[in-house]
Amino acid sequence: MVTKKRVDSWVVTDDFWQRVEPLIPVRERSADKEYVRKPGAGRPPKPARQVFEAVVFVLRTGCQWKALPKERFGSASAVHKRFLEWERAGVFEAIWKAGLADYDQMEGIAWRWQSIDGAMFKAPLAQEAVGRNPTDRGKKGSKRHLLVDGRGVPLSLVVTGANEHDVTQINAVLESIMVKRKTPPHRRNKHLCADAGYRGKSAMKVILSHGYIAHVVNRSKEADAKRRTPEKKARRWVVEVCHSWFNRFRKLLVRYEKLERSFLALNHLAAAIIAFRKVPLRVNIIYG
Repeated sequence: MVTKKRVDSWVVTDDFWQRVEPLIPVRERSADKEYVRKPGAGRPPKPARQVFEAVVFVLRTGCQWKALPKERFGSASAVHKRFLEWERAGVFEAIWKAGLADYDQMEGIAWRWQSIDGAMFKAPLAQEAVGRNPTDRGKKGSKRHLLVDGRGVPLSLVVTGANEHDVTQINAVLESIMVKRKTPPHRRNKHLCADAGYRGKSAMKVILSHGYIAHVVNRSKEADAKRRTPEKKARRWVVEVCHSWFNRFRKLLVRYEKLERSFLALNHLAAAIIAFRKVPLRVNIIYG
């Protein structure tokens, strides 16, 4: 039996591109501008797939935009310009939504048990959504706030400064869920698992206002309960697993993007890849 070798993480498979291509906007001339060149004149635009592959390469490897291999992707400045165009057009959010739609159709989003948590990281060059990191001697840092389903697939994502407490972002995270839940045939409660950082009356009020049953437990108590009752299923940990998945994208491990919107777009693309990777098909969409 011949085992098929998985493609490298930065390679865009045909299956992945097939899902992304319809979401890429076609470049059109603005009616409000006067152009010197005739339509079709000048250097042809870089193929969309080549640009997308370059963005995935940066996200996966963590290389600087200007360090992109020229022989493979051409002008790095042209790639970055298209990346910002796509960000303004909402392309990366759309790819994330498409990933969640595929995942929901084939596996089903595990809405009943959800988990929320934040994770801090260094942000030495950031100019927006940045603050002093209380765990890193007050150096510049940012924080990613995540909401995930019962299998750890990201449903919502907010980026703030590292000095923003988790409690202050609960409403923003719960309001930013990418896809709406379909009305179940039978009413089922939905649960939100969080650590002790989400304690307090204000936090509880927000959680309840969104229709969740709150499970705010100290990590050590959660571990003790698991040891006492081994058959009890721990649920909050999946959000920490999801944060570790984000850290596999080296461009997100330390934030070097100056602008919030460009860093957020890279996070959206990472979330999309995680969602597509979880679609249960015989041939994996991301790895082939």
